[in-house]
Amino acid sequence: MKKTLAITKALADENRLRIIMMVKDREACVCQIVEVIGNAPSTVSKHLSILKAAGLLDSYKQGRWIYYHRPARPSTAVEMALNFVFDSLKDSEVIAQDRLVGKVVCEQDPEELTKWQRER
Repeated sequence: MKKTLAITKALADENRLRIIMMVKDREACVCQIVEVIGNAPSTVSKHLSILKAAGLLDSYKQGRWIYYHRPARPSTAVEMALNFVFDSLKDSEVIAQDRLVGKVVCEQDPEELTKWQRER
């Protein structure tokens, strides 16, 4: 029951859904997600911790950067939830815009992107 509640609560936020869709086909670090979603780094980090705790995202650390991605072996409940999200949002205009921005942002070096974000 607790796992189901964690999944449904994690999915009950537009920005968390946008993050899930952003890492559907690629990994992204926090600074890249911040740039696409437009929230403060602390807010994005909180969203990521909720998604990770629910099993909807996984991560690994490379140097200073933590990269988030879909779980390699999700539980049945997580897989069903992710498939629901992917199917439900496939025609979303917000997701289409995020995809365009994300493509450009995820090609940028995280070090340079972070430096640019601090200077803004």
